[in-house]
Amino acid sequence: MGTPEFAVPSLARLLADGHTVMAVFTQPDKPAGRGKHLHTPPIKTLALEHRLQVYQPAKIKTNEEVRAVFETLQPDACIVAAYGKILPAWLLQIPRHGCINVHASLLPRYRGAAPINWAIAGGERQTGVTIMQMDAGMDTGPMLARRSLVIGDTETAPELSSRLAELGAALLSETLPKIERGEIAAASQNNDEATYAPLLKREDGLLIWRWTAAQISNRVRAFQPWPGVYTTLGGARLHLWRARQEAMDSSTAEPHQETSAPGTILAIDRAGLIISCAEGTALRIEECQIEGKRRVAAREFANGMRLKVGDPISDAT
Repeated sequence: MGTPEFAVPSLARLLADGHTVMAVFTQPDKPAGRGKHLHTPPIKTLALEHRLQVYQPAKIKTNEEVRAVFETLQPDACIVAAYGKILPAWLLQIPRHGCINVHASLLPRYRGAAPINWAIAGGERQTGVTIMQMDAGMDTGPMLARRSLVIGDTETAPELSSRLAELGAALLSETLPKIERGEIAAASQNNDEATYAPLLKREDGLLIWRWTAAQISNRVRAFQPWPGVYTTLGGARLHLWRARQEAMDSSTAEPHQETSAPGTILAIDRAGLIISCAEGTALRIEECQIEGKRRVAAREFANGMRLKVGDPISDAT
C-alpha cells in the first residue's frame, strides 16, 4: 500500500527479493496541471509494469469490497509506504504478521503525514527511517528497525525523500526475513519524546520576515515542490526557490542588517539579493519567481522590478 515516488523503491525491493506481491493498493488517479489531466500514482505505474493487481479505492474504512479482498487473500503481511490513508482496525488484524510501515523519520519524532518536510523545516541535522508495526494510532506502533542519515546543508525535501526511500527499501529488505523467523523484539515508542509532522497546507508556505534567515532558508528547502515559500510584492505572490543564510560582516551591506527592518534589501550583487531578517541575520535569495512569470535568478528579478538597496522585498514585513 503506497502512492508517491517514495513508495516505489520499497515495492521494487519486495519484487527483487522474490516476495509474492498479491495486490497493490494506491490512491485514485487525480487531476493535475493546467489541463487537469488524470495523474497516475508512481506506485501504480510500477505495479502495472509487473502486471500486479492494482486497487484504488477512494475509501477504506467502510469499504466492504476492500475488506473482502483482504479476507480472501489472507496475506502474510501488508507493507505500507506513504499510502496516504489511515488503515482501519479490521485491516490491521488480517495479515499474519500485521501491517508494517516504512516511515520516513526516526520515530517517535515526526509522526504524521509530512515527516521529511517538517524535519528540514525544523532545522534537523539528522533523520532516517523506521520500520514499524502499525496499530490504531498515528505512527504510534512498536518499532522493528531504525536507520539514520545526515541531512545535507542544502538538501531539499525531494532530494532527501529520494535518499530516504532507498534507505527504507533496504531496511525493509533486511527486516522482513527477521520478522518471519521471529528474530525481532519490537521496541515500544516513548510517547514523551514524540513530535508531529502534520499534512502540509498552503498557508505553511507563507513567509514571515520576523523569522531568522536560517528558519526561512530551511523552509525554502523543506516546502518544495509544494506549498513553496512565498511572500507578496506589489500585490503579486513572490515565490522563493533558492535561498540561504548569508554570512555578514560590517563591510558587506549598507545599511547594516542590524539596523534594517526585517524584509529590507541590504545588497544586490551578481549572486542575488541579500535581505535583512530577525536577530541580525541575513538571507541571500538566489532564485525566485513572481506570480505569472518564469523562475529567474534573483539578480535578474531585481533588475526587472527596478529594486534597490533599502527597498522592502515584501508588501507586509
